[in-house]
Amino acid sequence: MFNNEKISNLAKLLKEKKISSLDLCHSFIERVEALEPKINSFITFDKDLILKGAKESDDRRSKNKILSKYDGIPLSIKDNICTKGTRTTAASKILENFIPPYNATSYQKLLNLGFIPFGKTNLDEFAMGSSTETSFFGVTKNPYDPKKVPGGSSGGSAAAVAARLTPAALGSDTGGSIRQPAAFCGVVGIKPTYGRVSRYGLMAFASSLDQIGTFANNIDDAALTLAAISGHDPKDTTSINQTVDFSPENLTSDIKGLKIGIPEEYFSGVDPEIKESIQTKVNLLEKKGAIIKKISLKYNDYAIPIYYLIATAEASSNLARYDGVRYGYRSQKTTDLLSLYNETRSEGFAQEVKRRIILGTFVLSSGYYDAYYLQALKGRTLVIEDFKKAFSEVDAIITPVTPSTAFAIGERSDDPLQMYLSDILTISVNLAGIPALSIPIGLDKTKMPIGLQIMGNHFQEKTILNLAKAIEDTCEPLSPSL
Repeated sequence: MFNNEKISNLAKLLKEKKISSLDLCHSFIERVEALEPKINSFITFDKDLILKGAKESDDRRSKNKILSKYDGIPLSIKDNICTKGTRTTAASKILENFIPPYNATSYQKLLNLGFIPFGKTNLDEFAMGSSTETSFFGVTKNPYDPKKVPGGSSGGSAAAVAARLTPAALGSDTGGSIRQPAAFCGVVGIKPTYGRVSRYGLMAFASSLDQIGTFANNIDDAALTLAAISGHDPKDTTSINQTVDFSPENLTSDIKGLKIGIPEEYFSGVDPEIKESIQTKVNLLEKKGAIIKKISLKYNDYAIPIYYLIATAEASSNLARYDGVRYGYRSQKTTDLLSLYNETRSEGFAQEVKRRIILGTFVLSSGYYDAYYLQALKGRTLVIEDFKKAFSEVDAIITPVTPSTAFAIGERSDDPLQMYLSDILTISVNLAGIPALSIPIGLDKTKMPIGLQIMGNHFQEKTILNLAKAIEDTCEPLSPSL
């Protein structure tokens, strides 16, 4: 009943007491119960906890003590974001029964506004993947075609939003893990500037690349939820104190005079249908008064090797904490400390995570550090300089999100390189630390969603959201036929 409403409309209905938070949550729960067996978008879904939160919200509203106008609205959380008292697994056996003793800052900010935690969503194990096939809790399926992947690593969040199981969801993006699944599932997904949102309580994969962002079915809801979790956090030393100026009431679709760059390197090897759809939108933007300019981002060809050297090195360091001693899974096949480490990690981590830990340990090892990791850091600097030059000429950049639409489940499972190449158009954004979003612009001939990527300069979320609003005005809403 309420599954297609914008968050602002739900807030209005709650304010006017035409619905209660209990009504709202029951409506979404019924949809989850009907569709979740076909999708597998959640790892943990505690119906009693959701209804308890809804009742508390209704009680606050009856006493005129609401925490914000969004008090009582459900919102889902990717399961690598810590939630005190609720299991947080990172989709891994090694954390299968881990219950955090504290909240991630992004999650706490939502609680402070009265949002109702609506389940923990599925992901690739420790956010390492592009298809949500590596989860210990099973594969998530694309709501547009259950035989295809939803993308990754935030596939559960993207699929849940696309299937209207939740109004919005949090995800994390290390190399495209919000934008790529958003494109595959036909929803809006935004990765903010590095430092815009606190990483405190996010289970680290690659600390210099990870960033929390949001999924929604429209630009306003994506902006609203991102604004809700943005802001400086003293618990995160990479958090930056920057004005949040992109809430929905501050957005406009007026793009007259906006300079948009189109980098030819990002269209090489891209499916012709995706190219054509994006070009159609670019032409419409030009008619709306935007200035279109061809630019070059020549170092994108090196993004994959640069990223997979840096990301695996940081993963090797970050995942060393899972040793079977302090918390998480512990192997029973141990005889001494070394065997405790070896057996716990061998049994607790799946193949893809082990592959990345081994790669990262190798590139950091004595004799190889300078040849691999140091060279990758130098390459990252070239990518950053490439974007600096581009943004001295344009205000925003438009590219495809992915070379193709969603691929079949199992199609790339045995070919890690092909899987890694799924993110070739999204990785550079994380290396540079800039904001970017994916917006759905139509369907291909197989009825799968096509995404368009908008990149902006540091802390220019408002610019890319305004441009996305202008594109959204030219698009028909998408919805899977479930």
